[in-house]
Amino acid sequence: MNKLIAAIGILAAATAATAQHHQRGHQQQAQPSPYAGQQDRSIKSLSDKEVADLLGGQGMGLAKAAELNGYPGPAHVLEHAAALGLSGAQRSASEALMLKHKAVAREIGKELVAAERGLDAAFAGRTIDAARLASLTGEIGLKQAQLREEHLRTHLEQTALLTPEQVSRYAQLRGYAVAPGSQPAASEASQPKHH
Repeated sequence: MNKLIAAIGILAAATAATAQHHQRGHQQQAQPSPYAGQQDRSIKSLSDKEVADLLGGQGMGLAKAAELNGYPGPAHVLEHAAALGLSGAQRSASEALMLKHKAVAREIGKELVAAERGLDAAFAGRTIDAARLASLTGEIGLKQAQLREEHLRTHLEQTALLTPEQVSRYAQLRGYAVAPGSQPAASEASQPKHH
């Protein structure tokens, strides 16, 4: 009798678990995709902000490898010109670099948006095939690489215009480094003090 009661209990638990799992499956199916609403975009793979940033030559995090490893960019160098003590020549060179960079980044951004629009149109018009897909995504990848290279190269060129002290000060101003004497380094703070 005890075995029968145990078997019925196990069967009831298994049935309840299966019903819960099945119910959760239906609930998950009812959840809208995170892409819901994006089908109305003019270019499905790019938000309006991304298009505007590309056309405006914005950084979009493309130069983080440089920025976060001690290679300042001209936009923030000019923003902190007084605190960095830029000379007139440094300011002029940084402004010229920024103007040149923005023009190139905007042009590549325009070409990238056009390439993304072409890919979207090929899918929307059902004219895509494997060869066209390879061509279009190859073009997009090339434009993405060119744009990133442009942003990173600009950081290299900007850094060459600064002194090592200005590069260090820039890191402090941007919150990447602590000003000397203001706080102990994390490794020092964690070391036991010997008296």
